[in-house]
Amino acid sequence: MEYRLNEQLAQRIRAFRKLKGYTQTELADKLGVSVAIVGSIERGTRKADARTIQRIADTLGVAVEELAAP
Repeated sequence: MEYRLNEQLAQRIRAFRKLKGYTQTELADKLGVSVAIVGSIERGTRKADARTIQRIADTLGVAVEELAAP
Protein backbone atom coordinates (compact mmCIF):
# COMPACT_ATOMS: atom_id res chain seq x y z
CA MET A 1 0.00 0.00 0.00
CA GLU A 2 1.31 3.43 -0.91
CA TYR A 3 -0.36 6.76 -0.29
CA ARG A 4 0.27 10.46 -0.29
CA LEU A 5 0.56 11.92 3.17
CA ASN A 6 -2.06 14.46 4.04
CA GLU A 7 -1.03 17.66 5.75
CA GLN A 8 -2.38 16.60 9.14
CA LEU A 9 -0.45 13.33 9.15
CA ALA A 10 2.69 15.14 8.04
CA GLN A 11 2.29 17.68 10.86
CA ARG A 12 1.79 14.90 13.41
CA ILE A 13 4.97 13.17 12.28
CA ARG A 14 6.84 16.45 12.69
CA ALA A 15 5.26 17.10 16.10
CA PHE A 16 6.06 13.63 17.45
CA ARG A 17 9.61 13.90 16.10
CA LYS A 18 10.08 17.17 17.97
CA LEU A 19 8.53 15.71 21.15
CA LYS A 20 11.14 12.94 21.00
CA GLY A 21 13.81 15.62 20.64
CA TYR A 22 15.00 14.33 17.28
CA THR A 23 16.21 16.53 14.46
CA GLN A 24 15.25 15.57 10.92
CA THR A 25 18.80 14.29 10.49
CA GLU A 26 18.57 12.10 13.59
CA LEU A 27 15.24 10.64 12.49
CA ALA A 28 16.60 10.03 8.99
CA ASP A 29 19.62 8.21 10.47
CA LYS A 30 17.39 6.02 12.64
CA LEU A 31 15.20 5.19 9.62
CA GLY A 32 18.14 4.64 7.29
CA VAL A 33 16.92 7.26 4.79
CA SER A 34 18.12 10.68 3.70
CA VAL A 35 17.16 13.86 5.50
CA ALA A 36 15.54 15.00 2.24
CA ILE A 37 13.09 12.10 2.49
CA VAL A 38 12.19 12.97 6.08
CA GLY A 39 11.71 16.61 5.10
CA SER A 40 9.46 15.77 2.18
CA ILE A 41 7.40 13.38 4.33
CA GLU A 42 6.96 16.12 6.95
CA ARG A 43 5.86 18.54 4.24
CA GLY A 44 3.41 15.97 2.89
CA THR A 45 4.93 16.13 -0.58
CA ARG A 46 6.24 12.57 -0.75
CA LYS A 47 4.34 9.33 -1.12
CA ALA A 48 5.12 6.82 1.58
CA ASP A 49 4.25 3.16 1.81
CA ALA A 50 2.67 1.56 4.86
CA ARG A 51 6.01 0.02 5.88
CA THR A 52 7.69 3.44 5.99
CA ILE A 53 4.86 4.92 8.05
CA GLN A 54 5.08 1.94 10.43
CA ARG A 55 8.86 2.40 10.75
CA ILE A 56 8.37 6.10 11.54
CA ALA A 57 5.75 5.27 14.18
CA ASP A 58 7.98 2.58 15.73
CA THR A 59 10.98 4.92 15.80
CA LEU A 60 8.93 7.67 17.43
CA GLY A 61 7.38 5.24 19.91
CA VAL A 62 3.78 5.82 18.82
CA ALA A 63 1.09 3.78 17.12
CA VAL A 64 0.31 4.47 13.47
CA GLU A 65 -3.21 5.34 14.64
CA GLU A 66 -1.79 8.13 16.80
CA LEU A 67 -0.09 9.62 13.76
CA ALA A 68 -3.31 9.43 11.77
CA ALA A 69 -5.69 10.53 14.55
CA PRO A 70 -7.91 13.54 13.79
